[in-house]
Amino acid sequence: MDLLPDSSRLRSDSTSSSASQGSRSKTILRQRLAELMTCIEDMSSDDEAGEEVSRTLDEAFQLCGRLLPTDAFRLHMVTWNVATAEPPEDVASLLQLNDQPAIDLYVIGLQEVNATPVRFISDLMEEDSWSHLFMDTLGPKGFVKVTSVRMQGLLLLVFAKMMHLPFIRNIQTTYTRTGIFGYWGNKGAVSVRFSFYGHMMCFLNCHLAAHMHNALQRVDEFEYILETQDFDIFDTPHVLDHKVVFWFGDLNFRIEDHGLHFVRSSINGGRLNLLWSKDQLIMMKKKEPFLQEFDEGPLNFKPTYKFDRKADSYDTSGKKRKPAWTDRILWRIKPKSLPSEEDDDDDEKASTSADDGQEEYPIMVTQNTYTSVMSYGVSDHKPVIGNFTLELRKYFDTQLVDLAPAGEWSADHDALLTYTILEDFMSSTWDWIGLYKVGFKSAYDYETFVWVRENELPEVNEVIEKSVAKDDLPLLSGEYVLGYYSTNLNSIVGLSDNFQILESKRAAMEDLVSKDINGIDK
Repeated sequence: MDLLPDSSRLRSDSTSSSASQGSRSKTILRQRLAELMTCIEDMSSDDEAGEEVSRTLDEAFQLCGRLLPTDAFRLHMVTWNVATAEPPEDVASLLQLNDQPAIDLYVIGLQEVNATPVRFISDLMEEDSWSHLFMDTLGPKGFVKVTSVRMQGLLLLVFAKMMHLPFIRNIQTTYTRTGIFGYWGNKGAVSVRFSFYGHMMCFLNCHLAAHMHNALQRVDEFEYILETQDFDIFDTPHVLDHKVVFWFGDLNFRIEDHGLHFVRSSINGGRLNLLWSKDQLIMMKKKEPFLQEFDEGPLNFKPTYKFDRKADSYDTSGKKRKPAWTDRILWRIKPKSLPSEEDDDDDEKASTSADDGQEEYPIMVTQNTYTSVMSYGVSDHKPVIGNFTLELRKYFDTQLVDLAPAGEWSADHDALLTYTILEDFMSSTWDWIGLYKVGFKSAYDYETFVWVRENELPEVNEVIEKSVAKDDLPLLSGEYVLGYYSTNLNSIVGLSDNFQILESKRAAMEDLVSKDINGIDK
């Protein structure tokens, strides 16, 4: 899809990857309704005509349902080359925390996070400063870090509202080096894939080769990344096998031909459209078929590179680099194969066949916002944000595991919980159940945990009891939740309802008082 200067909302969907595909379902619907009208006109008192009307109505309404996904989720994405800087004190405007409708998922891709040898080793032992900031900001708002992946300066973080955690499954991460002949990770890509209510999604954070003359190298690097990244998932082993792919990062494409004065005067005069035709990514999309499968919103924001630090002015150093839209967010809906002529001509097949997963469980991506946030000046890049609506029909809406606390919980006595496997999955005796304080930041941010039953795997619908030692329970009262973590699926696959742990007698005797940290009682 080419950039549309007059459209602030762009939509892609899995049921219409071409104009002919998009109109085909509507044509079939019109055919079914026409048949219905014919039945009504010819209808007599016999039962056969009534059955024909009922059947045609059912098919028409089913087709209508396929055209209209039933659930909508908000996705907020950030890409930012932070140029080894430490994070700012506040990222509220970057994350649009008060946005309505409320956001369900955050995907944050950073490039050039400080990766000096000493710093990188320390970050391997504990979360880096940027991850800490985002976790501390989003945790009190009810978001939990789903996963993260880092390759030197490239960092990718995924957060979700707690309620969605049991429906984010099969999480895997990988990375690809492209710097110094593929041996160095200062350039390349990190990616995360998972299923979201059954829909396979992949997020690819890239930092491609720099400099004006390397446009072809950037395309080659991206193609290499797509070819070499793989996942241990049988139906989506490669990036482009996923139903939805988001490609973003410091892609480093520049503005060709135009001189520095023309570029800056166009920006200052608000005539950004004069620069689009010479944007290297737009130019490359016209030449490379695989790039044409990726959509991007209009570049109605100022180029995000290169700025003086802590300023809104473009580069005033001796080099005076030409401004460019280096930081981008694109997305791709997996193309659907075109129907054959036989399918179009065969009315019976069109009316009775079970549609493939894309039509039965469609997904639509609508971009609501695509802009930069100019107020941040710690880097020579400005961050870019993209806000999306994901409309989809869920493949499932039931947790894999049901959990519940049994009886009253306090540190005055051992506590009891129950769990039940509701659906057969790759459970393991290495799975565990965590006790989390509401507002927890990640699956490993538990107060305590217990292993699941170790002598044998449970049967479906079998109720299993586990005890939690009183010495492992918090002394102070608070709101908590139980979470079942699957080591094979790398995710929490079941959550209990929130429940209260009562203050223990020991807390009263020791005069313990809870502390409020970031809006959460500790």
